[in-house]
Amino acid sequence: MVIEAAVGETAGIEQNLKQFLLVLSVSLSVATLPQVFSWFRQIPYTLLLVIAGLGLAFVDVRLVNLSPELILAIFLPPLLFEAAWNLKWSNLKRDFFPITLYAVVGVVISIVGIALGLNQVAGLPLTTALLIGASLSATDPVSVTALFRELGVDKRLTTLMEGESLFNDGMAVVAFSFLVALPLGTAKLGVQEVVLELISVIGIGLAIGGLIGFGISYLTQRFDLPLVEQSLTLVSAYGTYIIAEEFGGSGVIGVVTCGLILGNFGSRIGMNPRTRVIVSEFWEFVAFFVNSIVFLLIGDQIRFSKLADNLLVIGITIVGMVLSRLVSVYALGFFSNTVAKSEISLPQQTILWWGGLRGSVSIALALSVPTVLGNEREDLISTVFGVVLFTLLVQGLTTKPLLKKLNLLGDQPLKQEYMKLVAHENALRRVLTYLEEVDDERPRVDPEFCRYQEALIKGELKNIEEKIDTLQDEYPNLTEFARQQLQNELLAVEADTYAEFVRNGRLNNELAPLLQEVLEED
Repeated sequence: MVIEAAVGETAGIEQNLKQFLLVLSVSLSVATLPQVFSWFRQIPYTLLLVIAGLGLAFVDVRLVNLSPELILAIFLPPLLFEAAWNLKWSNLKRDFFPITLYAVVGVVISIVGIALGLNQVAGLPLTTALLIGASLSATDPVSVTALFRELGVDKRLTTLMEGESLFNDGMAVVAFSFLVALPLGTAKLGVQEVVLELISVIGIGLAIGGLIGFGISYLTQRFDLPLVEQSLTLVSAYGTYIIAEEFGGSGVIGVVTCGLILGNFGSRIGMNPRTRVIVSEFWEFVAFFVNSIVFLLIGDQIRFSKLADNLLVIGITIVGMVLSRLVSVYALGFFSNTVAKSEISLPQQTILWWGGLRGSVSIALALSVPTVLGNEREDLISTVFGVVLFTLLVQGLTTKPLLKKLNLLGDQPLKQEYMKLVAHENALRRVLTYLEEVDDERPRVDPEFCRYQEALIKGELKNIEEKIDTLQDEYPNLTEFARQQLQNELLAVEADTYAEFVRNGRLNNELAPLLQEVLEED
């Protein structure tokens, strides 16, 4: 019996591994499409994954069963930690007031707006309507912020959107945890009980996240081991979430707090610059890896028959969500501009409104509704899936044209054009140098042919230099960009030199970059 149980367990592990590798293979194949076919670069890769998942769902190919525990316990912590790690406290502090307003009051407005629409127009029970509202109150603008970085959109807009998303995830989970008890008859409706529960959940999350974040920050001061420090950040992301949940706090708030502390404090006092780069690149990979799986599975889990049966409810929910989001963004934006002088422009508020997509957190919350609710649970899940699909495909795909119409596109395309010209220039200079060596080393080659090739290359080089000069004259900010690129190259040369000394055994460990301090003083 023991042997049979062991064999059965091994077969189960092997099956899970096969499913995981299948999901990963499909995800990475879709994510590389933009590099092979230029047309796909118009669509953020996360949306491509959703579309691919929808294609699989349409032919009824289910890669894996999506469980809420899997998303919340395995996928959510690294996504939250990576976003918090890269969010600069100086930027967050500047807009802390509007971000807090959007994350707290905005969640309440969203829940109430969606619930009222479903209850009054669609005739859904208030408890079910509130659960749908709570599930859809958490924004997940991963696709939009990825688009922001690609297009070089103002960093402040990215901070506003990411900051709100980080904090309203925690608020949405807390609100949902309370509201899910209403249809079961186990909730305490008193205002005092709700406030105390809210303070307790958030307070425990903040305390545990702060304790772990500061603890690891001071621990990494004791040694300089990049791989160990990188591993500690991974352990802290999952450990904070699990411990906070065990103590009755918000794991989401805990992970966000820990990530903010390690990214803004721990990485400065406990890591040298090279280690910070290693850890940041590691988390960039983790975020790409996890997003690739999550967004494919979101599309793959769609049940088209269920969506068709709930089209009217889904439509009413979308209208309620979009209108409540509009009210919260513009009203709270006006209040913040008046009280705190935030100066969030109307075009920026428009992007905050339309770019507030819903994603993995909403799906996980909907799936975590107790099965004892029966048909109400099935209707709730299909409604949330339909709304998430709308935000990803409709709002996600129209955000770029909206950015262009509102004149909020950054200068990233210009910088890319500039770097292409610089790359062409460097490549042709190397070709010219090689041609001169060939002319000396190969006397059998016709000298006239070599001179002809040299003239062609010099002519093309002159054209490229003129284009670079024209760009720099038209856009003076490219000069500063060129300086920053050169400084980065100088720092890379210095770091590579230290690494070479370590590989040759002439140093025990890599040195902190000296040039960085010199450049900062300058």
